[in-house]
Amino acid sequence: MKTTAPTKVGIISLGCAKNLVDAEIMLGGVLQNGMQITSDAEDADVLIVNTCAFIDSAKEESIEAILEAHQQRGLRKKAGQKLIVSGCMAQRFSKELVQEIPEVDAFIGLDQVAQAGDIISQVLNRPSAPVSAVDPEVQQALADDQWQPLNLVTRKPVYIPDYDTPRFRLTPAHTAYVKIAEGCNHPCSFCVIPQMRGKHRSRTIDSVAAEVRGLVKEGVKELNLISQDTTYFGMDLWDEKAGPRQQVDSSRGPTLTKLLHALDTIEGDFWIRLLYTHPAHWSDELIAAIAGSKKIARYVDMPLQHIHPRMLELMRRETSSEHIETLVARIRAGIPGISLRTTFIVGFPGETDEEFEYLLDFIERTRFERLGVFMYSQEEGSRAAKMAEQVPTKTKQARFKKAMKLQQKIAREIAEAQIGKTIRVLVEKPLAGRAEADAPDVDTQVIFSRPAPVDEFVMARVTGTQGYDLLAEPVG
Repeated sequence: MKTTAPTKVGIISLGCAKNLVDAEIMLGGVLQNGMQITSDAEDADVLIVNTCAFIDSAKEESIEAILEAHQQRGLRKKAGQKLIVSGCMAQRFSKELVQEIPEVDAFIGLDQVAQAGDIISQVLNRPSAPVSAVDPEVQQALADDQWQPLNLVTRKPVYIPDYDTPRFRLTPAHTAYVKIAEGCNHPCSFCVIPQMRGKHRSRTIDSVAAEVRGLVKEGVKELNLISQDTTYFGMDLWDEKAGPRQQVDSSRGPTLTKLLHALDTIEGDFWIRLLYTHPAHWSDELIAAIAGSKKIARYVDMPLQHIHPRMLELMRRETSSEHIETLVARIRAGIPGISLRTTFIVGFPGETDEEFEYLLDFIERTRFERLGVFMYSQEEGSRAAKMAEQVPTKTKQARFKKAMKLQQKIAREIAEAQIGKTIRVLVEKPLAGRAEADAPDVDTQVIFSRPAPVDEFVMARVTGTQGYDLLAEPVG
């Protein structure tokens, strides 16, 4: 008797770590439905392109990936490959994309990630998408409604994963991302994430803790906590009558501090890394929790976006320059050895030369251990996109280069100050790893003089620098 081969599914995931977790959940559903995962797009019966739409360049990359995937399947010998588009761009523009890229078999949104296996089965039972929308016969078929991509995107996402949600991790064995919440309630004028991912919705502390325990049992050494704003964790679950939430009060319900206390009790040798915190919701309790923990990495990712009072107001950042400066000082005083990562936007509408220099002065005085700079992107649908005084591209580029040149100098000096110290390193490759001050994908690495055991912690003595990276000799 002839047996039918299992359906093979491949995925191309673009964008941030939050999008990566969505991709992992989709693949978990694939396995749960008896299908196979393949890393070879040519071998896939179904190919998913998980898109990003955060800024224009991300949207362009997503469109290019979709068109490339379609063109390649036309060149392959394997006929009938299905193409599914998911992620933020599908969530935000599915109606437009159905018309503009009808070659896609299906569009799914953020509420459908856990249903990917069932949706793939549905897509496999449909006729294939047209080979080319440029062909006159195909255009006529489209006009006659003989073909229409399947559009399953719901308007306002409400989904949030749980500890037992099937998931196939795409990260190395030693590290994992843990999405503790989804969506965002902040009104930042440059951002459209709330429009794409919906309102902030937190998981429970028990759910997150159960997931972390499971990952630690699998041998994960680094748990990266992520959401659109990790410091807002739990506050959406508070009683609405309790009053404003600008000042975090742990007595009113679940908080990030309570979550960290719960995770700190889990047995095992691992780091907990805190990403995507917002300056408006930090508290002395949170600072004390990090300082008193043996598991939480002395590393904080806190995107500030700007420091000039007028820019913060125009960006609708819900905080002030005085608050930010005081908060940075409190964090550094309260958590000895902390490394701070932040990001800034240059060229925001109306930003003057004086306001940019104000930002440069803050960067020079504060000396962030890790810092990234973005040129402002005029996002359709955002408040800032409609503002007057859009800054010319050349000006944005010049400011970007100037800010990064300053940070390169600071980063080099900070790296050189590590020479002679012995640091703990999580080994990612035989000759490279990351220190406590380095998050995956975005920060620097430690380059070893001789091989070290992969997926393990080692102590290493810093012997020099190479660009942003450290050179080190494993100890023992």
